[in-house]
Amino acid sequence: MPATIVQSNDTPFSHVAIDPVTLDIIENALRNARVEMDTTLVRTAMSPGIREQGDAFPLIADHKGRMIVGQFGSYIGPFLDGFAGTVEDGDMIFLSDPYSVQGAISHSNDWLVLLPVFKDGRLIAYTSMFGHQSDIGGMVAGSMPIDATSIFQEGVRIPPVKIWKQGVYNEDLIKLVMHQTRTPEWCKADLNALIAACRVAARRVVEMAERFGDDVFVTACAELLARNYRAMQSLIDTAIGEEPVSFEDYVCDDGLGYGPYKIKCTMWRENGKVVLDFAGTDPQSHGSINFLLNENMMRMFFGIYMIMVFDPQILFNDGYYDLIDVRIPEGSLLKPKFPAALSGRTHALGRLFDILGGLLGQKTPEFLNAAGFSSSPHLFYSGAHADGEWFQLFQIGFGGIPGRPLGDGPDGHSLWPNFTNVPNEFLERYFPLRIERYETVADSGGAGLHRGGNGILMTYKFLEAGMIAIHDDRWFVPPWGVNGGEPGARATKILRRADGSESVVGNKLEDIAVAAGDELDFITWGGGGWGDPLERDPALVAKEVVQGLVSVAGARSYGVVIGTVGVDSAATETLRAELRAGRPAELATFNYGPSIHDLRQNSMKETGLPAPVQPVWADYAVAAE
Repeated sequence: MPATIVQSNDTPFSHVAIDPVTLDIIENALRNARVEMDTTLVRTAMSPGIREQGDAFPLIADHKGRMIVGQFGSYIGPFLDGFAGTVEDGDMIFLSDPYSVQGAISHSNDWLVLLPVFKDGRLIAYTSMFGHQSDIGGMVAGSMPIDATSIFQEGVRIPPVKIWKQGVYNEDLIKLVMHQTRTPEWCKADLNALIAACRVAARRVVEMAERFGDDVFVTACAELLARNYRAMQSLIDTAIGEEPVSFEDYVCDDGLGYGPYKIKCTMWRENGKVVLDFAGTDPQSHGSINFLLNENMMRMFFGIYMIMVFDPQILFNDGYYDLIDVRIPEGSLLKPKFPAALSGRTHALGRLFDILGGLLGQKTPEFLNAAGFSSSPHLFYSGAHADGEWFQLFQIGFGGIPGRPLGDGPDGHSLWPNFTNVPNEFLERYFPLRIERYETVADSGGAGLHRGGNGILMTYKFLEAGMIAIHDDRWFVPPWGVNGGEPGARATKILRRADGSESVVGNKLEDIAVAAGDELDFITWGGGGWGDPLERDPALVAKEVVQGLVSVAGARSYGVVIGTVGVDSAATETLRAELRAGRPAELATFNYGPSIHDLRQNSMKETGLPAPVQPVWADYAVAAE
C-alpha cells in the first residue's frame, strides 16, 4: 500500500511559463542548498567517516519525490510505494533497513532521514540525507562482519518509522536505537547532523517558493527534470547502439574462501531506451558481499557515468530514469533474497563502474576508461585503552583511479568524487596508532599513454592491543587496461608482528588480534592504463621516476631507458623498436592480464594467498531459499 499524503491545502499546482533566467537562478539556488546540506553535516557530525571523509549523501526532490539535485539517486519513490502510513506536516522519517526500501539504501550502516517539506498546507518538496554510521551493533565492531551470512548479524535494522510525528520528537525510539551501538555519542551526533542538514535545505526550498511563487518553483523543478530527459535522450541516441554488447568483471572473493563472483551486464538501445540486463551474474553469496541493487540507483550510476564522460555540464537528476530499463535476476549477487547479508556490498558497487566503462567504451573506445573504480577499502581497529575507555576506528582508504581519455588517473583517490582522506594527524590524535608511511606505490598504476593512478601504501603501527578487520578487493583479479594500456597492480596486506615475524594476510579478514608494536602495510590496487605505453612522452616518464611514481625498472614498461642524467634517448629508441616488434600490430581494446585459470594456478606465488574456491551454486541456491 503506498503512503498517504495528508495536506490541509490540496489545491493542485499550476504549470506556468518560466523564463530562462529564473530557471537558472532556481537551479543554482538548489545546487547551493545541496552544498549547504553537506557543510552543515560535516560541521556538526562527530564520526571520522562522516566528518572527515564525507560518507554521506544529500538529496532535494520535488513534491513527487523525484530528485532535482543530489548524489545518490532518488530512493523516495520506492519508499513511498512501500510505506503504509501517512506523510504529514511536521513528520520526519528515519530508516536503515535495505529490504524495507527495495535496496534504495544498500546496507544497515546507512541511516537515512527523509523530511517532507510543506508550505501553506501543501507538500512542495522533500529533503533527505543518509550517512554511514561507525557502529550499529551486531557481531563485530563496525557492524560489517565479513563472515556474516544473514543481515540479522549486521546490527540494528530500522524499518521506516517517524522520528518526528507532527512536530513531536520520538525520544524513546532514539534511546532504543542508540542502546544497540558501541559508539552512541557518535551515532547520536551524526543523526542530529543528518536532521539539521535536511532542515537547512527545507528552509531554502521554502524561501525559493516564497520569493518566486509556489507554481514557479514547482514548474522550475519539472523543467529541470525535462531538460535532463532531453539531454540524456540525445546522449543515448549518440552513444548507445541497438546491437547488444556485454561485459563482465569479478568480485575477487567473499571473505569465506569462495570466488571470484562474476557480474555480467548486457546493454542495448531499444525503442529509444537503454536496456541494462544483468542476466549471467552469479548467484548470491553466502557471505556479506551481496549488493541489493535498487533499479533507480543503477539508473543513477548509468546517468552519472554518461554525463561525466560525455557532457559534465549537465545537472543529473531523476528526469532521465524513464529512458533506462534495468533488469536484475532475483537471487543473484545484485538481487539477493532476504535475509542475505549485505554489509560488504561496496565491492560489487565499485565493480559496477568498471563494468559501465567496459560497456560504453565498446562503441566509442576513445571515451573508454580503464578499470580502477574497483572497491572502497576499509580498515577497522578497536579495543580498550588501559583506563578501559573504548576506541573504534572505521577508515575508508583509496586506490588508483584508472587511466582516462583525457589523462592519467589520480594516484590514491577515492571511488566517490566528494570523499576526502582522514588526515594522519587526526588518526594519531584520536586513536592509539601511528602512521609510519603514507605514500604512493611506484609502478602500481598500469602503464599506458595515460598512466593508471598508483595505489597507496599506509603503514599503521598499533600502539595498543586490539582487533582489526580489513575489507578490500582487487587482490586476485587485476584492474584491466584499455586501448593498449596495461593492467594495474593488485592490492596486498602485510602484517608485521612486534617479534619480527611477517605474513601476507587476506584482503577480507575479521577479528585479527594485534598487539602493541604490530604494524600493517595496507596496500591498495593501481588503476589500469589507457593507450599505448610506448607513446608516452619519455621526458614525462623520467620526471615521474624522479617523483617516485615510476621506478627505473618500471620505466622500461614504457620503453624508456633512464640513464645517469635523465632519458637515454638512443637506448629508448632501440628498446621501443624491440618492444613494438615483439607484439601484435593492433593492440587489444581490453588487457585483462592473466586468465582466471592462470590466476588460480599462480595465486600463491604472485599474491602470497591461496586462490578462492569456485562456489557450488546448487548449494548456494538451497541456502538462499
